[in-house]
Amino acid sequence: MRPIPYSDPLAPLLIRNELFSLLPAHTRHLTVVCIGSNRINGDSLGPFVGTLLENVYPDHLTVIGTLQEPVDATNLRFVHERLNERGSYVLAIDSIVGPRPFVHTIAIRPGALAPGTALGKSLPRIGDVSIMGVMMEETADMSTLPYTNLHIVYQMAKVIALGLSLTVRQRYGYESSAPLLA
Repeated sequence: MRPIPYSDPLAPLLIRNELFSLLPAHTRHLTVVCIGSNRINGDSLGPFVGTLLENVYPDHLTVIGTLQEPVDATNLRFVHERLNERGSYVLAIDSIVGPRPFVHTIAIRPGALAPGTALGKSLPRIGDVSIMGVMMEETADMSTLPYTNLHIVYQMAKVIALGLSLTVRQRYGYESSAPLLA
């Protein structure tokens, strides 16, 4: 897993390539759970991605978590229970904190995401693949999270959404003229 700078012009393609290497060949449908708050800039990455992907490729992509209906600490357990009932292949997206060299990069890895860890919350782990946007340094004062540069959050969300859209478009054989984002 190599961190992908959100500002790299090839970032959406790098995300697509990484996802292709992680998705099982038999995966017929993807569920993307976009975790975060619509009230805190540094925690809004997931809802922005969800909003950008909402209603794109509905036959192969289900999006849970948008700016209008976020998935956060208040409803994550309910979402987690619903996913377990469906047996979906889940990509979980969230903003995280990390070491200084990784700030403003995107990390993708196999396995579940542990939301709320930086804030000391005990929430259910979620996802078969984790997509994480490193918003700030892990040693930073968490009270500054609401003041994270929203432009960076949005640009990173666009890159992740484009990478996911390219993945779905190519994996399921959509025409190259199919819209990438909502």
